[in-house]
Amino acid sequence: MTLRILATGGTFDKHYDEINGKLSFTDSHLPEVLQRARLTVPVALDICMLMDSLDMDDSHRQTVLQACSQATEKAIVIIHGTDTMRETAEVLGAAGLDKTIVFTGAMIPYEIANSDAFFNLGFACAAAQLLPPGVHVAMNGKVFPWNDVQKNRAAGVFVHK
Repeated sequence: MTLRILATGGTFDKHYDEINGKLSFTDSHLPEVLQRARLTVPVALDICMLMDSLDMDDSHRQTVLQACSQATEKAIVIIHGTDTMRETAEVLGAAGLDKTIVFTGAMIPYEIANSDAFFNLGFACAAAQLLPPGVHVAMNGKVFPWNDVQKNRAAGVFVHK
């Protein structure tokens, strides 16, 4: 089984600009993360876009849907910003693809100490290989169906609706 990983950006892939004191995108951390993770399952990495999910619109969500539709793999992990992860998962869930699609992301960028990015990616990769076809969200050790999840912004975690 080959696992497809699609990157869309989000906090997971943000870089800290020490000069300006801002988080922004330059390139994806995923090649480094995957090497560090030492996954033994073959992985196909696709950088769809690198953007904050708050800046995503319907055309970006259609790009993600198209990438999933065209992927030959049956197990897909999507790295996505947490603020609108549910909205993109809803688009894919409504499409009814016969694939296991798992969304994940991070509350703290990968390159910053104590980030949840590395764990969430590993957890999502395992979930994508074990869950039945459908669209799921895997964050911080919990898995949610796409139509029963929301971000609790005050607590910084995902919960059932």
